[in-house]
Amino acid sequence: MRRPFSVLVFCFFVSASLMAQDKSLVNTTASPHAQLHSVNMGDVAWTEGFWADRFQVCRDTMIPHLWEIYSDPNVAHAFRNFEIAAGLAQGEHEGPPFHDGDFYKLFEAMANTYALTKDEKLDALMDRIIPVIAASQRADGYIHTPVIIEQKKQEAGQTEFQDRLNFETYNLGHLMTAACVHYRATGKTALLDVARKATDYLYDFYQRASDELARNAICPSHYMGVVEMYRTTHDAKYLELAQRLIDIRGMVGEGVGTDHNQDRVPFRQQTKAMGHAVRANYLYAGVADVYAETGEDSLMHALDAIWDDLMQHKMYITGACGALYDGVSPQGTSYQPSEIQQVHQAYGREYQLPNLTAHNETCANIGNVLWNWRMLQVTGEARFADVLELSLYNSVLSGVSLDGQRFFYTNPLRVSQDLPYELRWAGQRQEYIALSNCCPPNAVRTVAEVSNYLYSVSDQGVWVNLYGGNRLDTKLADGTRLKLTQTTEYPWDGNIRLTLEQTPKKNLSFFLRIPGWSQGATLQINGEPQQVPLTAGTYAEVNRKWKKGDVIELRLPMEAKLVEANPLVEETRNQVAVKRGPIVYCLESTDLPQGEKMANVALPVGMKFQPKRMQIDGSAVMSLEGQAELLEEPTWQNQLYREVTPRQPKPASVRLIPYYAWGNRGQSDMSVWLPLSR
Repeated sequence: MRRPFSVLVFCFFVSASLMAQDKSLVNTTASPHAQLHSVNMGDVAWTEGFWADRFQVCRDTMIPHLWEIYSDPNVAHAFRNFEIAAGLAQGEHEGPPFHDGDFYKLFEAMANTYALTKDEKLDALMDRIIPVIAASQRADGYIHTPVIIEQKKQEAGQTEFQDRLNFETYNLGHLMTAACVHYRATGKTALLDVARKATDYLYDFYQRASDELARNAICPSHYMGVVEMYRTTHDAKYLELAQRLIDIRGMVGEGVGTDHNQDRVPFRQQTKAMGHAVRANYLYAGVADVYAETGEDSLMHALDAIWDDLMQHKMYITGACGALYDGVSPQGTSYQPSEIQQVHQAYGREYQLPNLTAHNETCANIGNVLWNWRMLQVTGEARFADVLELSLYNSVLSGVSLDGQRFFYTNPLRVSQDLPYELRWAGQRQEYIALSNCCPPNAVRTVAEVSNYLYSVSDQGVWVNLYGGNRLDTKLADGTRLKLTQTTEYPWDGNIRLTLEQTPKKNLSFFLRIPGWSQGATLQINGEPQQVPLTAGTYAEVNRKWKKGDVIELRLPMEAKLVEANPLVEETRNQVAVKRGPIVYCLESTDLPQGEKMANVALPVGMKFQPKRMQIDGSAVMSLEGQAELLEEPTWQNQLYREVTPRQPKPASVRLIPYYAWGNRGQSDMSVWLPLSR
């Protein structure tokens, strides 16, 4: 049947609106309350150096490895679940209820990688996957393979949104995000059409659902997903839905909400980082997205207070979050809980940062990146880029092995084979984490997407957020073109060189981030020193009329430093960590003199470190070598306490490696914090 002319005109304008959409990963181009906007996916191409190497491993190993796992039903049922739900295969649903979301994250990694590489085989693989996902979707837009498979069998007991631990909205959120990224990378709408039907279903559901039923939305990735769908389609009801998702958290009856789901207290009244760290960080990122569109002050007031609480009391030196596998809700005057609630993967109380038992799920650390990236875009403040960088280099990269085939679910800061009990999650990397495989695809999509964090643009100019060898070819807000090459060995070296290849004819500002850890930075243009403020923890602005061939040189001194923690962090009293630039270091027993134990090593106050390049599992890293002290210590056997006896320290050469690289050379003890020898 032929469509009426009016319908065709409407479809044309919808299509034109979509195709005019900017192609950035998190698209704040039209967000009225965002100070910065991302460049398009594909505008940044890695050339050489640290992130170029990590991206190559992601492209050549991480993505193919996870696809092989997820498409093999004898190992993981992620793709087979879609095939069964689509009627293309027989069987039962297998795997955790969030397995759909795991698969969407892998798909998002594929889409962003395609944006950078234009790999035709990757495009063909995505074109093969999408029809299967689409065929598993109900006519009303609902899509969640555990429920759909059971409904197709016409068995009772499987209805949507009845079980808050079924992760339906979590999966939908990752579908929305993956669909937006795929559309922006390819221009194809096949997966976006699936996501649109799903978002429409969710909108209708929240219109008719009771508050109690609507609360069944664990791990809110859908906050980010719904806002990104609004930015992609310009459908106003999606922003309305995102606002309602926040509002409904304030409609929970007393004694009903939980810290586990961050809904015991209405969001606008929250002042502390609380509850399940993954769910909390996803919530905070989604709320920041809503703020970028609405500018509601109460949302930013809450986000600022929560961020300050995290920075001052609850974040590890690696940028990791969620200290306690089984913790409790905060006992603070802000909430005055009538009862203490057990919380899985909890933020815990202020200064409660254990090392041996630290949970620090990789997904929580990635959530920290997602949240701080959005806060940076909204405010243009360098403090958020500092945390983003810290987490990326340390607690996110630690979640995936250097060869890209093995993963950490948790990221402790100390590991000891002498521990007389087994931790719930062992400190060994695994190819497939059967019970909770959410972290591997999340780590892979994050590595695939780092290029999107390097640069931002605004009406004032270009913001250089992160450093790494790359080429930028983008259009500014006024449509003029900017091309440059960034050359650097960062994070191993603090010398950064920007060579301009094409610039606007008018004045343009470059905003260069001076990291919070950096002291004594210097700046030159075409070899001439510049007298501009280079204050740590800010962006330095250089404004002028540029020409082809101009060279900006920023030098960030990178001295290795000993860092101590607030004395209220009991586990690190009289201990220090080592940090050089953005990289946190650790000591592995692999690098100790033969027969020596980790517990015997102490670092002198004035210890000097010599940076030395080395290879770990084929990956180049910068180690730190120096003279530590060994304290000869009798063996502890079935003793809890004993008298102190004099011990004579002796010098010993030690080598520290980047924390993210630990666990790649077989089983070993490891520690970030080491005793301080006065």
